[in-house]
Amino acid sequence: MSKGKIVDEEARERLIIWLRRRMTEFGVTPEALAAAIEHDREHPPLFHDAHGNKWDGEGEKPGWLAAAERAGVDPAFFPIRPEQN
Repeated sequence: MSKGKIVDEEARERLIIWLRRRMTEFGVTPEALAAAIEHDREHPPLFHDAHGNKWDGEGEKPGWLAAAERAGVDPAFFPIRPEQN
């Protein structure tokens, strides 16, 4: 079984129902979700830390990376290699 695949069809259907409810609860439209996924594909993260925080290099530098720089850590310490995306 590959990572992230749901083999149990019933579990898949329950997940879809749960996702639809959360999207409705938070006002997320299918179009907004598709746009967010497309944005992530076009702007893959460049840096990450040990806690799973990621940054694509756009916009303001996140606090975790700015704090590391203030502590003397080179941002090159946090690169994401293509196979890690």
